[in-house]
Amino acid sequence: MTITCAIVDDEPLAVELLASYCEKIPFLNLVGKFNNATEALRATTENQIDLLFLDIQMPQLNGLELSRMLPENTRVVFTTAFNQYALDGYRINALDYLLKPITYATFLEACNKALQWFTLLRQAEAPNDQQVRSIFVKSEYKLIQVNLDQLLYVEGLKDYVKIYTLASPHPILSLMGMKTMEQMLPQSRFIRVHRSYIVSIDKIREIDRNRIIVGQTEIPIGDSYKQAFQDFLSR
Repeated sequence: MTITCAIVDDEPLAVELLASYCEKIPFLNLVGKFNNATEALRATTENQIDLLFLDIQMPQLNGLELSRMLPENTRVVFTTAFNQYALDGYRINALDYLLKPITYATFLEACNKALQWFTLLRQAEAPNDQQVRSIFVKSEYKLIQVNLDQLLYVEGLKDYVKIYTLASPHPILSLMGMKTMEQMLPQSRFIRVHRSYIVSIDKIREIDRNRIIVGQTEIPIGDSYKQAFQDFLSR
């Protein structure tokens, strides 16, 4: 997945800093850098821009005013030195609100939120969710691309998930809930069989009463998931 993005800020140094961050993130495609909101508005109406990193305090047309004029499919991450605008930002349904000075770590977190949002949106819009080939997950300060053909199963551990793949003997550890992980995966290929486990359908080697064998791993089938799992198998 690629997210087209642009930066809008009347401070050239702030623009260049965020542009340097964008270059480090593989799923971002930076297509515009603007020093005023009027130019940015023209660009969003003439081109498809998924995400705007948008300063609030700017002359003539400020960021909050611009955000209300954007195309329906363009989302916003506000970037500002003033926290008094935070409530207004969330009323506009911004994906995130970053206070300057913005570190790469906080910028990456905002981008990961955007990635999850656009992943869910495009999965919902896709006529066939088999078209989804991979997802990005955050692990420490990195974003790791997970090939869904390689994914065996996911194990939930409180606020984290462990993602097991054919490509590595060690799982990928990501700060994410099981519900979020479940929403990111195509429902025709993955199914939740326990409050702590999601499995890849085509990686199931054996089903034995209340357990599933994936590779060499035994995964329990939770009582509250048995009927849904049986219904899936019957279909």
